[in-house]
Amino acid sequence: MSISSVYLSGGHKKNMGHFASIVKLAIADEIITDGEQQLLDRLAKRLHISEEDYKKIFKNPEEYPINPPVSYDERIERLYNLTKMIYADKEVSKEEVSVLKRIVVGLGFPQDNAEKVSDEAVHLVMNDNDLEDFTKAIKRVNSI
Repeated sequence: MSISSVYLSGGHKKNMGHFASIVKLAIADEIITDGEQQLLDRLAKRLHISEEDYKKIFKNPEEYPINPPVSYDERIERLYNLTKMIYADKEVSKEEVSVLKRIVVGLGFPQDNAEKVSDEAVHLVMNDNDLEDFTKAIKRVNSI
């Protein structure tokens, strides 16, 4: 076993944690639709998640910490990806929103504002806002 396989890079750890959060949302309603599966596959590729890591994460997504990015804009982009997963099947369940609220806090958004940020994120994605508009709106909602 090489030393690089023992110690994952910080960026890869963050990507695995982010992907695990996406998986948690996908399985929150206990059903993975075709739309969710397509989004999972696309994001796994974009986040450089290997087939082996993909299987490990699916087996136990709770094992992977969120590891939020330092950059506020990157945290908002992660929120955007997570919210897109919730709406990939064109439905939003209570379970998914509950998981999203916990992840929002883990991403570094204030706990007392997590519900407002989560609700706005879902609303924006349901109305097909792009990342730029999503970012502006989340910044407005999150300004305290």
